[in-house]
Formats: sequence, C-alpha cells, structure tokens
Amino acid sequence: MTQQGLSVLMGVAWLSAAQPAVAQQPPANWQTGITAVPRVGGAEPAPAPAVLASVRLEALLTADGQRLDAGLIWRVFGAKPEADGKPKLIATYREAAPTLKVSAGDYTVNVAYGRANLTRRIAVKPADGAVEQFVLNAGGLRVTADIGGLEAPANAVTYTIQSDERDQFGNRANVMTGAKPGLIIRLNAGIYQLTSIYGDANAIVRADVTVEAGKLTEAVLSHAAGKVAFKLVAEPGGDAVPDTQWSIQTPTGEIVKESVGAIPTHILAPGTYAAIAKKGGKSYRRDFLLRPGDFVQVEVVIQ
Repeated sequence: MTQQGLSVLMGVAWLSAAQPAVAQQPPANWQTGITAVPRVGGAEPAPAPAVLASVRLEALLTADGQRLDAGLIWRVFGAKPEADGKPKLIATYREAAPTLKVSAGDYTVNVAYGRANLTRRIAVKPADGAVEQFVLNAGGLRVTADIGGLEAPANAVTYTIQSDERDQFGNRANVMTGAKPGLIIRLNAGIYQLTSIYGDANAIVRADVTVEAGKLTEAVLSHAAGKVAFKLVAEPGGDAVPDTQWSIQTPTGEIVKESVGAIPTHILAPGTYAAIAKKGGKSYRRDFLLRPGDFVQVEVVIQ
C-alpha cells in the first residue's frame, strides 16, 4: 500500500467517527489506494509451462549385440498409478528406435520383442540427445515335431510354452499356447517346458529346453501314436449307427476322449483302451490295443 493510499483510508475512518451525519465523497484517488491493497482469495497465478524433454529408446538382444531394427513394440506409462491402481498408458510406438518427447520426470517403459519383453523405469531430464538402451537378454526357439521319425502333418501338432517359474500352487505360467511347429518364437533367455499335443486326445510329449540370449534353440519333439476310427454296428461289417455317443477310456476308467458321431476318428497314444458306445439309453463296450503307427477301425457290435 502506498503512503497516499494509507492516508486516504485513515481520513475516511476519521471523518466517519467525527461527523457521522455529514456525507463525504472520497477523493478521486481513493479507488487507487484501495486497489493497492493485496487481495485475499484471488485467482492463483498460472502454473509455469511444463519443461519438455526428449529421449531416444533403443533395444538390444544382448549387452554386446547390435541394436534391433524391427519387430518391437514400446509402451510408455506414467510412473505413478492412477486412481484405479494401474499406471496410465501415455504412448505406444512400433518403431525400432522411437524418440520419446514428454515432460521431464520419471516413466515406466515396456519393450516387447515377440514373447520376450523388458520393463524398467527411466528418468527423463530436461535435455535433448539422451539415449536409453534396453537389453532384452533374449533368444529364439524353433520347435519341430515328428511322428515315427517322419515330419508331423501340417496342423496336426500344437504346443504350449510354459515358464520355469511356479506359483504358490506349483503351477507354471503359460507363455504361449496353440503354437505351431516350425515358427521362430522370441523369448527371454531361460528354461521353458514344452507340451506338444498330436491330435486332440492324449498323444502328448513334454520336454524342457533352455533358450540362450542371442541364439536360436532348435527342439525336436518325437511322438508315438496311432489313429483309430470307431463304429457302432448292428452286425460285424454293418453300417455305422449315426449320432452315437463315444467315450474312450483307459483300463482304470479314466476318460481319454469323448465325442459324438457315426465314425469319429482320434489320434491316441499307444496302449490299451475301452471304447464305450451309447445309443438309445444303452451302452456297448469293446476293449482294444493300439500300437505306434497303427491305423485301425474298432467296431462295437450291438448285442
């Protein structure tokens, strides 16, 4: 407050006390004196503009390897979680080496290369030209399958990749399901379990493999199995009864496969089985033996 403004305010107060019945007009400069007093509860000053910075993101397979030039997906998150407890996704890039332009501060970055990925926090400083390198420590895995020494038919085999880590119940985590043989799968270096299924029943092979960083691991899974077709007939060699319910079981009663049809065909692991056909509220059974490489037809006769 100026000295002039202070004297005006004191004058008004004195006049009001000494001559309350006389109206006095404030001097012309009274308003100027009032506006010089700081306002309480007024608008907050505008925040300073955010300081933008840029950082280049790069990914390598190994610490001494070359920079990856394709096949990468980058996701940038805010370092602090949102109200729902999840971090906020700020940007997604599919470039090999994107330049991140954001406000200076901390961020969480995830880079994915196939099934291999790495997540870590970075600090972006208000300066240009910074480079953040992400070493994925990853390799490749190619799985092939054979049946009796011959390459498995196309689309006959699928496999699942599980990590070596287990949860509190001893279960492994699935890394990839429904994978096809012959494809190169990019994975973080480590030990994995492969579960290969030939057909849709119990022709299953499991094996552990080790994926090394910067290398391609080749795994061959060999299956032993046979193929079986089932028929419910009124007499040997007769026509198949349609819409029959089938249950293929082990000698101890464990169900291996269930299906419905006139002549269902399944691939099974070698062994002894029971074929149980149900039709019209009745059940019919026949035991059979399946050897590796067999392709047989099992007839169940209505008696």
